[in-house]
Amino acid sequence: MIKILMLVLLSLSAIQAEGIGIKEKLGNYVSLDLTFIDEEGKSRTLKEYMNGKPAVVSLNYFRCAGICTPQLEDMAKMLSRMKLAENIDYKALTISFAADETPPLAKAKRKTLIDSMERPFTQDGWHFLISENNSSAIFSKEVGFSYKKSISQAGVVDWIHAAALIVISPEGKITRYLNGIDQNPFDVKMAILESTEGKIGPTIAKTLLYCFAYDPKGKTYVFVWEKVAATVILFITIFFFLWLLRSGRKAQKENEENHPNQRRNLDE
Repeated sequence: MIKILMLVLLSLSAIQAEGIGIKEKLGNYVSLDLTFIDEEGKSRTLKEYMNGKPAVVSLNYFRCAGICTPQLEDMAKMLSRMKLAENIDYKALTISFAADETPPLAKAKRKTLIDSMERPFTQDGWHFLISENNSSAIFSKEVGFSYKKSISQAGVVDWIHAAALIVISPEGKITRYLNGIDQNPFDVKMAILESTEGKIGPTIAKTLLYCFAYDPKGKTYVFVWEKVAATVILFITIFFFLWLLRSGRKAQKENEENHPNQRRNLDE
């Protein structure tokens, strides 16, 4: 029993020690005066990019070869299928948290994704932004999005981070978190419409996925499994602990039913 409890505590420590993921801050406000540089090299405030509309925001980095690519590809597909008008009903923003990325890189990424969309998409409806005066880090902290820099033995820099869309009202209120990389157009539409009115929506229960890290030996990207493994171990441990308790009680009950005289003698 003590070993099981120790394993549970160790698993919890492993999950919390990373400090990577999303700590939701629903109802909080982001700083609309933060300035970013867009794919054309222009500097504007977040308020100017949102232009009085709710925004669907993703936090990524453009060199990412992990889940950033499928997340943004799904975002492009979802936006092209959503029954709302971009640049009129909402704005889409993808913000890079990697300080060394450049406008040409952002421009190339945006072009690839908009070209892949299933219908003509208003260019000004989706901006790809890089940090100015540490704005990406400040914004990430305000929305509770944490990430970790990882440098391989070969000197390759990666970032471990979660995948989610964050919906912000025209006034800058955080109204919804949509976890994962596979988003339903209807869910995002409802989140935007509610955000327009400043309504806060609950997060739909969904697995929070994390980015890949570079494996220099295999020269490929592999899933960062430590955090997920710790979570799995935790749930397995709790399940096993509850199963032991239930089995013990069941065995005790069966023993009492099969040997009533023995229980009577003990009571006497």
